[in-house]
Amino acid sequence: MSRRPIALSPDLLRLQNEGYDLEVRGGYLLVRDVPFVAEDRIVKRGILISKLELSNDRTNRPQDHVAYWTGEHPCHSDGRRITAIHNPSGPQDLGNSIRADFTFSAKAAYRDYHHKMTTYIGRITGEATKINSEATAQTFPVITAGDDEDSVFKYIDTATSRAGIGAVNEKLVGQKVGILGLGGTGSYILDLVAKSHVTAIHIFDGDIFSQHNAFRAPGAASPEQIATRPQKVTHFAAIYEIMRHGITVHDTYVDEANIDALDNLDFVFICLDRGVEKQKIVQRLTANGIPFIDVGMGVELIDGQLTGIIRVTTSTPDTRDLAAPHVSYADDYSGENQYASNIQIAELNALNAALAVLRWKKLYGLYHDTRKQYYQGFSIASGEIVSEHLE
Repeated sequence: MSRRPIALSPDLLRLQNEGYDLEVRGGYLLVRDVPFVAEDRIVKRGILISKLELSNDRTNRPQDHVAYWTGEHPCHSDGRRITAIHNPSGPQDLGNSIRADFTFSAKAAYRDYHHKMTTYIGRITGEATKINSEATAQTFPVITAGDDEDSVFKYIDTATSRAGIGAVNEKLVGQKVGILGLGGTGSYILDLVAKSHVTAIHIFDGDIFSQHNAFRAPGAASPEQIATRPQKVTHFAAIYEIMRHGITVHDTYVDEANIDALDNLDFVFICLDRGVEKQKIVQRLTANGIPFIDVGMGVELIDGQLTGIIRVTTSTPDTRDLAAPHVSYADDYSGENQYASNIQIAELNALNAALAVLRWKKLYGLYHDTRKQYYQGFSIASGEIVSEHLE
């Protein structure tokens, strides 16, 4: 089965986005799970079939008004056959394991295959809804990637197609991204990047996923999972490998022994609080011309309330000197730093990650960017975002 005609054809993509269960096979379009009334007045499900006219895997306007049906003959709600669409042709073998039990004929000037298939479905399922008001062919099935070898996802990104932004999201195709550190902010960055169309994600962290991590990370971990003391990279890879390919695990911190693993990356998110190691990483990325974003926060407990700043620093070959003063190399392990003391601040981690990923996507043209920011700071107390920018 090929999903390419569905992806390239607006009428088929509309059917898919509206929740119909589609398959393109051997030059035919199949819509499965179409409710109909059988002669015994029981609502059952069949398959509606149409020949497809394609040019370069895109649909043309249908020239054939005929449709085919696999299943018992659809009836009115009282059990009488729907004769208005009946065609006397007998069962047919259409090839590619497609068998039609009946042929239908409803002449009309169909604009496209969405118009044709929904017209037939309306006539057939309309009778079923008189018996069962919840009967619908819009079942929203899980759509696996199948033979779509170009996709990094194990099931189709229908959110992108429904919004009509496929071409925008494809700007990240082929990119290899590194995430250094899977603490609170790093794990949220992974959550967002994993849902993008980047080809490869390399995650680096030498720490264990512990109980306190569960309170500032996306999703939820069970007590049993925490008790096994998994490596952070192993824990998070298992979550996101359910939906996508291309995640490479590095169960260690980046140091002199493995820093060359960064050399083949296209972009890096630095989510570290170890100053000495970060300095070497920044030097390496700068020497190789690799753009990166450094994230962090300084949170303090004052008079029983949390306050501080969230920061996102973007360093590219065009902004190295301007961004450099904003990259922090402080070791955040002192008792004064509440982030290191495991206070639950998941919402700040999530915001820090969202600002960083938005900035990354701006760099590659997914979002409109009029300011070219190389530094953003969010003040918890005032709610203000301050920025420094090129334009």
